[in-house]
Amino acid sequence: MKKVNVDELFEGKASRYALVIGVAKRARQITKEFEDEETITDDKAVLLAIDEIKNHKISILQPEDDD
Repeated sequence: MKKVNVDELFEGKASRYALVIGVAKRARQITKEFEDEETITDDKAVLLAIDEIKNHKISILQPEDDD
């Protein structure tokens, strides 16, 4: 099983909520891409999404404060 350092992922992010939502949305996109391409893999979509964020292949937009 692959271990993920959450503190490392959270670096530079203002909101853990944004991080979780970003990973979930990207994982759903990856799953859809695999289904559309009929790709079979043992890799988990969530772990692929986390790797993309960790390696700065995608970035997460932070929510703006509604003060």
